[in-house]
Amino acid sequence: MKNSRYFPMFVDLSDKNIVVAGGGKTALQRTKCLLLFTRNITVIAPRMNLELQEMGKAGRVNIQLRPIRRSDFDNTYMVIAASQDWKLNDQICKVCKEEGIYVNVSGDKEESDFYFPGLCIADDSVIGIQTGSADTSRKRELREETDQVLTRLTKKWKTEDE
Repeated sequence: MKNSRYFPMFVDLSDKNIVVAGGGKTALQRTKCLLLFTRNITVIAPRMNLELQEMGKAGRVNIQLRPIRRSDFDNTYMVIAASQDWKLNDQICKVCKEEGIYVNVSGDKEESDFYFPGLCIADDSVIGIQTGSADTSRKRELREETDQVLTRLTKKWKTEDE
């Protein structure tokens, strides 16, 4: 079993290639989160929800409506295995581990190299929240409280700078 605490590492994703394998709700959520930090996202799935397709049409992400291939991971920094096929997610994870690619496997914390934290963002400040608890309400409560503090501080700093 992995540690319940993780090192909070902030990474510049602006020039890193990211692949999201899957076209459903989780793939959409992960893609929206990543779009806050980069535009180098390719979403690959044979079927995709309408919002992801619209993001592709708008040029926000690269959409590939087809099954994922091993070659899709060439020159990739990070992969999100968010398909609804657990066997496929496992295969993606194995390839990523072999190739030294960071991988997040939706629904499988044990296999994931990193988690998606609760995010608090105000101006150029970013705070990531992760709890060791399986209770997601704790993370949500901590994120909401932290977000309020960050928002208050950001307003204060803006006033001081004026």
